[in-house]
Amino acid sequence: MSLLLSLETSSPLCSVALHRLADGHLLGQSELRLDKSHSSHLTVLIEQLVINTGHTLHDLAAVALSDGPGSYTGLRIGAAAAKGLCFALDIPLLAVGSLRALAAQVRAVTALPAQFLFVPMLDARRQEVYTATYRADGTELAPPAPLVLTPDALNEPIGPLRRLCFGSGAVKFAAMAVGRDDLVFLPNIEASAAAVGALALALYHRQAFENVAYYEPFYLKDVYTTTPK
Repeated sequence: MSLLLSLETSSPLCSVALHRLADGHLLGQSELRLDKSHSSHLTVLIEQLVINTGHTLHDLAAVALSDGPGSYTGLRIGAAAAKGLCFALDIPLLAVGSLRALAAQVRAVTALPAQFLFVPMLDARRQEVYTATYRADGTELAPPAPLVLTPDALNEPIGPLRRLCFGSGAVKFAAMAVGRDDLVFLPNIEASAAAVGALALALYHRQAFENVAYYEPFYLKDVYTTTPK
């Protein structure tokens, strides 16, 4: 059986999912929220999910991963695991934008989605988030970019549509954008590997594969490190 394994490691939630390529059916999903656990638990989650659904790694036809932006460490761990599987099994690699997948995840369960613009937000620390804006049909209105949050952020006129904000970064924005009628905030929305896989299915059938040897996640911002004292 040909299966698609998907990984979402751009946030503190470590998530893996398994889809059947023939019809896109979601066979299973496994998630773990534990600080700084991606490096030690991701491969275990993958192995357990594959076994629990009655398959082996040799049933995989491709691996998809959240491409970023998001946690630098999480993206790097996800990329290493995905590339390792692709090399070992000689299967293709697929990359799906983290914000696009999060927007599609919320759009799929939103009543009357055409009445909103979808604004996923991932925490980028301090008063900053990674965000983008999408229409209900998935069209990208504003590409992924870092945004410094202020009470007046995202106040450009957009017509009658209200912005639906969600994700780990939206919590910070909601606290400072009190009273703004143009914004709607959805709590407790976590990035999901199932959403990554759902978008990756179309990429697989178009053979929009990444170069496994040279692939790098979309970090969006340069990474700054400091020397320990």
